[in-house]
Amino acid sequence: MDKILLNAPAFLLVFARCFALIMTLPLFSTRAVTRIAKVAFAGYMAFFMLGNADLTLYNSFLGQDGAFSLYFVFLVLGEAGIGVIIGFYISIIFAAFSTAGQFTAFQMGFSAASTYDAMAQVENPLMGQFLNFVAMLIFMQNKWFQRLFLGGLTASFKSITAISIAQTNQTLVTFMLKGLTKLFADALIIALPVMGTLMLITICTGLLSKAAPQMNLLSEGFPVMILTAFFLIMVLMPEMADFFERSFAGGFKALEDLFISIGGGGLK
Repeated sequence: MDKILLNAPAFLLVFARCFALIMTLPLFSTRAVTRIAKVAFAGYMAFFMLGNADLTLYNSFLGQDGAFSLYFVFLVLGEAGIGVIIGFYISIIFAAFSTAGQFTAFQMGFSAASTYDAMAQVENPLMGQFLNFVAMLIFMQNKWFQRLFLGGLTASFKSITAISIAQTNQTLVTFMLKGLTKLFADALIIALPVMGTLMLITICTGLLSKAAPQMNLLSEGFPVMILTAFFLIMVLMPEMADFFERSFAGGFKALEDLFISIGGGGLK
């Protein structure tokens, strides 16, 4: 506690980035995790990372006696913005899996079966929630959370500051736009095998219904499409899990490239 009080300005800057990351990170940002737990976890993270944070660029903006000023308020907002950027980019990776589930659910007739997704905090079809949960299990099993907190967040304190973000805003905008583009590309890659197969079944059902109008094959084709979709997902699940892991690795590599381009750091 004495260390925190003696370094209160620096601790508050580190705490702002940690707390903003937790508030935007999947799983931690859900309402199931209480606000007190989020604040406590961010405080513990800020305490342990206080010694690794390079805040020398902020010395000229802090008062000689360590008092707070208007410049310090903007620095806190900038640090919180960095945490939001990192957490939002991780959320974009998970949104690709949820979007792939929405594409699949629409094709197999599950688009109306939507419930509240606690992880994405939006109304999401059942298949989107299923793929989102599978992605979260893979994310936790391969210790990506540990790498994010112990590696990525620590490295961000050594390479990215609120001042460097303000000076390289064009690089940041390009980075986020590439992330959104990759979101839809990954979602289409995940859902394409199931969507393509179900589209062929729909075409065949339509042709058969024209040949035999007395049979309502379009309504009877929904159970066939649902069973086929579940069978394909079961068969393709190992490849999907491998693609999920490659998506996480690619996302962390993109964050590392951002750290390098802005401040010369990396995920270590």
